[in-house]
Amino acid sequence: MNSTCEPSRGGDGRDAKAGKDTVRRHNLSLVLRAVYEEGEATRAAVAARVGLTRAAVSSLVEQLLAGGFLSERGKTFSGQAGRPGTALRVADTGPAGLGVEVNVDYVSVCVVDLAGTDRVRLTEHRDNRGVPPKEVLARAARMAGRALESAAGRGLRAVGARLALPGLVSGGSVRQAPNLGWDRVGAEELFAAGLGGLAVGVDNEANAAALAELWFGGAGRAFGARSFVYLTGEIGVGGALVVDGALLRGAHGFAGEIGHLVVDADGPRCRCGSRGCLERYAGQAALLRGAGIKESAGAAGVAELAARARRGEPRAVEALERAGRMLGLAVSGAVNLLDPDAVVLGGVFRPLMEWLGPAAERELAERVVSGLWAAGSGRLRASSSSGDAARGAAAVVVRGVLADPAGHAPPPLG
Repeated sequence: MNSTCEPSRGGDGRDAKAGKDTVRRHNLSLVLRAVYEEGEATRAAVAARVGLTRAAVSSLVEQLLAGGFLSERGKTFSGQAGRPGTALRVADTGPAGLGVEVNVDYVSVCVVDLAGTDRVRLTEHRDNRGVPPKEVLARAARMAGRALESAAGRGLRAVGARLALPGLVSGGSVRQAPNLGWDRVGAEELFAAGLGGLAVGVDNEANAAALAELWFGGAGRAFGARSFVYLTGEIGVGGALVVDGALLRGAHGFAGEIGHLVVDADGPRCRCGSRGCLERYAGQAALLRGAGIKESAGAAGVAELAARARRGEPRAVEALERAGRMLGLAVSGAVNLLDPDAVVLGGVFRPLMEWLGPAAERELAERVVSGLWAAGSGRLRASSSSGDAARGAAAVVVRGVLADPAGHAPPPLG
């Protein structure tokens, strides 16, 4: 990190004041993000990292302490000469983010603190297909309200909310969510109406899950992947593309819809209107149906599928191998096009990786031209338990706080 230069002199006093305020806000963010990224740091260590003087950092730290963004945790020894410094961490109370995932057969709500820790979690399993969007989103808002009350009891104050939805999402609206039966739904407005004025954003659920995997999960943290393709298996198949540590959204925000990549031009009709889409072979409904399990069984059906495969029941094993082949076929095209570090399978794919993975790896090894995707390369990975859409959505809010703490303080900093 580098410090920001002084604003240019000139113009009237208001210009100079505005310039100084911009520098101050930027430097507050520099200091807060330095502590966040280190996990724990002294004022001296922060000053060395961001390139500001110790006096300037001390002043900024005091403002961040007063605003509830940082906390002090006793003394720490740096190994250098001089007195021990006070250890700083991001606060586990104060500003927080609210994330809400609405999917076909469940709603999940979480509140995360500034460290990205999941502090409150509520999940309700219910079939949302065919239910009016207004009703689904009102129920999600009520769940969010309960989560916010619980968070407040722990000293957390949500400064914004983000809603994650399956389908094509743009400008706060769901343009199309075939598995929910939604078409041109003003989701942001409907959801915000039940939240009492809290700022709301909306995104695709696979995008939110991919960000959680990048920031907290195995792909970003353990494996060190900065570019990966993320697939989430639910009733359908969602996808997201992370390139150089950022989402690739496309010209209209619809990039990543790999579930509707055609793997068989003469295949069955998909809810999206096309034929032979990947989700018709690898989505949860297709997996359960192929194994002879009721599609409506949901999470219990997935657990039953895994149990049958573990016992070696032919129909279950064949359904999983067929889905794995189709996943490998679809993903190999994305790998040849984008050259990612990894492909990450989340959602219901995660507990089924034992059976999906080998078939998918065989397709990748055969079809990827680079030769880097041989079986056992470790590039095809299950998502971590940390990479879910609700947490990713909440973390987007928290990242906004880290980028501009002054804009999220209860009293003005300064």
